Amino acid sequence: MEEGKKREEMLSPKLLTLVLVVRPTRVLLGLKKRGFGEGKWNGFGGKVQRGETIEQAARRELLEESGLTVDALEKVGNIKFEFVGETQLLDVHVFRADSYNGDPTESEEMRPQWFDRDKIPFSQMWADDVLWFPLLLQHKKFVGYFKFQGHDVILSHTLEEVEAL
Repeated sequence: MEEGKKREEMLSPKLLTLVLVVRPTRVLLGLKKRGFGEGKWNGFGGKVQRGETIEQAARRELLEESGLTVDALEKVGNIKFEFVGETQLLDVHVFRADSYNGDPTESEEMRPQWFDRDKIPFSQMWADDVLWFPLLLQHKKFVGYFKFQGHDVILSHTLEEVEAL
């Protein structure tokens, strides 16, 4: 953990959001059609722009990528990602939405699809998702740190449940 902390301080963080729309039996994911994470199923999100709060960015990205708006977002996680050879640390703020407005609509970046909670396509998602997704589905809050080699191999990680964020 100490080594990760020192390394983390040397990397400049890039603020990102991730929103998971969760229903009692299903989860909405989007297939990334281009750019970082292309070909993987993921939640909806992206960069926090200058002048935006993290939650405003989460709402904007969800609308842009899925066509949905939400009345309430619950912040459930904060995960930092280090990619070997990259100078930017990804600081991802994870939100859960249990209700939404509109119909999921394909965008230039994402193709939304509902998955039953017991059929989430972890083999076609980021390798870390299988570790923290169960916490999200159980309404638990968490913080984590994942160090990746490339886009598929986790070299080391920490993940812990927390009372509050």
